[in-house]
Amino acid sequence: MDRSATATDSDEPLTPAGRLFLRPEMNQIIHVALGVENPFDVDVFKSLIRDSFLLKHPRFCSLMVRDRHGREHWRRTSVDVDRHFIVIESPVSAAGDDDSAVNEYLADMSIGPGLSYDKPLWEIHFLKAHKCFVFRIHHALGDGISLMSMFLASCRQKADPEALPNIGPVSSRREGKRRDYWFALVLGFLRMVWFSFVFVVEFILRSLWVCDRKTAISGGEGIELWPRKLVTARFRLQDMKAVKKAVPNATINDVLFGVISSGLSRYLDHRTPNVLPEGLQLTGLAMVNLRRQPGLHELSNLMSSNSDSRWGNQFGIILLPVGYHKSGPDPLMYLKRAKVMIDRKKQSLEAHFSYRIGYYVMNYVGSKMAGLLNYRIICNTTFTISNIVGPQEEITLAGNPVTYLRVNSSGLPHALIMHMLTYAGRADMQISVAKDIIPDSEFLAKCFEDALLEMKAAAEGKPSSKPG
Repeated sequence: MDRSATATDSDEPLTPAGRLFLRPEMNQIIHVALGVENPFDVDVFKSLIRDSFLLKHPRFCSLMVRDRHGREHWRRTSVDVDRHFIVIESPVSAAGDDDSAVNEYLADMSIGPGLSYDKPLWEIHFLKAHKCFVFRIHHALGDGISLMSMFLASCRQKADPEALPNIGPVSSRREGKRRDYWFALVLGFLRMVWFSFVFVVEFILRSLWVCDRKTAISGGEGIELWPRKLVTARFRLQDMKAVKKAVPNATINDVLFGVISSGLSRYLDHRTPNVLPEGLQLTGLAMVNLRRQPGLHELSNLMSSNSDSRWGNQFGIILLPVGYHKSGPDPLMYLKRAKVMIDRKKQSLEAHFSYRIGYYVMNYVGSKMAGLLNYRIICNTTFTISNIVGPQEEITLAGNPVTYLRVNSSGLPHALIMHMLTYAGRADMQISVAKDIIPDSEFLAKCFEDALLEMKAAAEGKPSSKPG
């Protein structure tokens, strides 16, 4: 139950994004599953947490309270670490392997009880029989960039136990001046204005009545409460990079959305052959980092009050349409179409608009209306997709080598929710489905995996054997 109290001067109001994630129709909780190589000592891990940045961060040491007007605030409190640790000694499932057992546990948690409001909004579950930790963190505490950056501050490189994990080079978005600089600048401005207008209008209409055509993977109101199944699609970053090189200026995100488009087309062909029209639009929701510099950040940079890359939920939402297309002679067409679409999105201010409109609606109309509009957008689209960059090399936690990192979240009205996280040359995509709507989620995961392999074969000029 929420704790109600009179706000004090020391209480800190929640950000509009944090308030949105606490709405009953959202209540978003992030689950990070971390597999380790060796059996672990819970007491050693408790000691690590007590000395970590986690207990120095105000969000992880604060209760969420509401004042007499119903406004949410953070209130500092002492943390009893033992109340945040859930230790499970026996197997959590009769599934034959650890991955399936952990995924079943995560799927049940995604529609299970939320976090208790009588303590800070995080927990760590120890699945000892499966050598797995599950960090359960409310989205109101921060976004994926913030949480991943804090997690990595407690880890070390496997190859060098004294070194922090590499967060990758910080890329610059500036380009040198060219001879046609001013022409390109004016043309870029006109493109930005046009694409922003088109995508913002579409975004507004999606929050009102415009919706995707119903297909075999469509969700809708109330689907967030339906039983879930979680499966993992496994990719190699080397394969994604090989595909990326086949199309000039393509990115890993372009490849990911090409794989999503191809995989969904394959799956829908299997479920409803010769039913859907060519080019049918399936709209996804994606989160876009709004910080000035992309990628992960040093924790000290996120915590600095003068930094452009502040801690918190610093992201906007964009609509990402992918098309249903029957398999053709060139698998790379899925990537080429995805790149055109994403390039246009990059030239627009859609993500900034969605962040600002949410900010103003939350502040001036109220959290109920903001939650309703956000819920309508989800109900009127088909899937959710996120992509988080993880550590580049293998890492250790408390001296124990980490074998995998995966992330998923609590339920949404979408019947299909996908979260990809990269780690040490691998990219694992957690696919959460409403299992009464998508009963064959393992086949769906294979559709995505086969789509990437077929694109790779085409990129390398090799004949591809389509799966039967």
